Amino acid sequence: MALSKRRLQFLDQLVDMYQQSRLPVHYEALAKVLGVSKWTAYDMLKAIEKAGFVTRSYETNPNVTGRSQVVFTPTEKATELLGKEETLHQDGEPEEAQVRLQLIRDMLSGLKDASAQDLITKLLIQIPEKHSNFEICGYISGILVIYTNQLESRMNTLIRKLVQETDGDQPRLLIFIGTVVGTIIQMMSKDVGQDLMVLVGSYTNRIHALSQAEQTLLADFILEALA
Repeated sequence: MALSKRRLQFLDQLVDMYQQSRLPVHYEALAKVLGVSKWTAYDMLKAIEKAGFVTRSYETNPNVTGRSQVVFTPTEKATELLGKEETLHQDGEPEEAQVRLQLIRDMLSGLKDASAQDLITKLLIQIPEKHSNFEICGYISGILVIYTNQLESRMNTLIRKLVQETDGDQPRLLIFIGTVVGTIIQMMSKDVGQDLMVLVGSYTNRIHALSQAEQTLLADFILEALA
């Protein structure tokens, strides 16, 4: 399906905003940049979504507890159409990904003895401050690795074995978060539990938005931390 000149304008701006922040774009932010109403932007993005150039997801609204907001991420089809493929280092790894991952390791090093409730609460508070899909996914994964390593030996071993035996980086990442969250959701309060599920939904969408090299780096990080 060909896009009109008007829709291409919206898509082009969305891709630029996404590549600058590495975060899904809220339609209201796009509207402000283009000088249109938020509803115009939303309707335009829905039409572009039907053509396969963007995907929508839901993430925690940092300004309203327990509420989610709709955000949009460009697909590979969009970047190919606009000729805006992202640049990788010569070794094939995303720029700065290794540095960001080390920062995540350093940041998490002081949380190894925190309780499960404290870990999840800290996660929900600090995630809105992160600046890229990779950083957000890395931080969520790191928090859940710490929680997993605190589980009794049998459960820890089962989760590690499940992740190790899953083929493919993206399936490993999704299996890991789904399994771990399934073990902790019942102990959370209702409000925290709802926020956590929104966060999990956001994580899965962000994982799909990562490059293959970023997914590999993150999956290796989890396997290393669980070993």
